[in-house]
Amino acid sequence: MKLRDISDCCVHLDVHEKRCDREDLFELVFFQSDLAEWERILSAFLEKPVKPSGKSPTPKDLEVTEGTGSIRIEQTLFEKSFENGVIIAKFWPWKDGRHITLRMALLPGASA
Repeated sequence: MKLRDISDCCVHLDVHEKRCDREDLFELVFFQSDLAEWERILSAFLEKPVKPSGKSPTPKDLEVTEGTGSIRIEQTLFEKSFENGVIIAKFWPWKDGRHITLRMALLPGASA
């Protein structure tokens, strides 16, 4: 599985800012109004979030996200193992209530 497989399914959504598009890291800022669609698409690839917003991260959540900025209680975390590693995706809501950062990473050799 590649990050681009997921991001290619999101081209119809408005993006506030595209920050990074590499094989191992993808980051952009989208609008809160599109949150349900972003969650639907990510869930189709990565299943339901392993840590929904409002739930405290587990030690495993903290460990898997350590190299990508960690994970906080207000953030959402998706995680799924594939043959080529683990893909994680995180929603980071902004304090303005209008924007959310999406960061996806492919962690080669990791296992869920």
